[in-house]
Amino acid sequence: MQATQLHPLWHDYPTLQPELQQVMQLMDANINISDTAITSAILEMIHSGGKLLRPAYCLLFSQFKTTDRQRMIALAAALETLHTATLIHDDILDDAKLRRHQASIQEQFGKDVAVYAGDYLFVVVFKILAQYSSSFKSIQLNSENMEKILIGEVQQKDRHYRIDITMAQYQEQIQGKTAELFALSCFLGAYESGQSAPFAARARKIGLAIGMAFQILDDILDYQAVSPEIGKPILEDVAEGVYTSPLIFALQTDYRTELLPLLRQQGQINATDRHRVQTIVIAAGGIEQAKQLATRYTNQALHLLNKLPNNATRTTLIQLTQQLLDRHN
Repeated sequence: MQATQLHPLWHDYPTLQPELQQVMQLMDANINISDTAITSAILEMIHSGGKLLRPAYCLLFSQFKTTDRQRMIALAAALETLHTATLIHDDILDDAKLRRHQASIQEQFGKDVAVYAGDYLFVVVFKILAQYSSSFKSIQLNSENMEKILIGEVQQKDRHYRIDITMAQYQEQIQGKTAELFALSCFLGAYESGQSAPFAARARKIGLAIGMAFQILDDILDYQAVSPEIGKPILEDVAEGVYTSPLIFALQTDYRTELLPLLRQQGQINATDRHRVQTIVIAAGGIEQAKQLATRYTNQALHLLNKLPNNATRTTLIQLTQQLLDRHN
């Protein structure tokens, strides 16, 4: 079993650290493929610096009522395992060579093995859910969420190189791809700890808003960061035909005529032209508009969080959300 080292983010949240470490340990214990090299690669990916945000939100929302902590830790582990499975499949779709600054599963072992590894993790998710969920309803909700995530990925794939993609389509896409799992994490923490239906529904809305803001901020980062910060070449999304909010906003301005010839190169676009796209998007105000959109979702999440019972858990949720969503503003 690998050493459990948490992301530096959690240094400010010492009370969460023990349960997050147990989440990692439970994931380690449940991942055991006959091929030790593949098992090792999956475990290395799990221990490669992920923030564990989804299990953290699940655990926090479960703290508003006294409940079986080991059961909640197990459900949080299922959520992070689900997230890991989607990342492996995401890398296959994107033909990504890197994940968290190291070689992706599909780069190390090929797409066939990566598909198997991702599918195996889905099995692990259901194994944990079957053992620890309080009801069939919970398993059903998890299944529905997986469907939404996969639909989001398919929508993104179908819209590759679509210059006419709208903001509505983009938001629908990232809701499925990213926000739904944040929503499920918050909802599951509330629902499985025995909270009322209205409380659990509010938790889901909070998670959805957090997830939307989180993905928009990540999309902005692709236009701002040097590659070591994001673990992949800058504007790789543009080269792969994944057009996100900064570019979509820029395409709605007079700068569209400058962008179109560059984007029509599709996968053949070189580093110089990618840098040109970045420069045009910044000049067009695409990044600023995307930041404003992220801020709207952030404010929506904080508004709903402030309606939760006033206690230490709410304070932690607000602090974490502000820290997470203010990181690039």
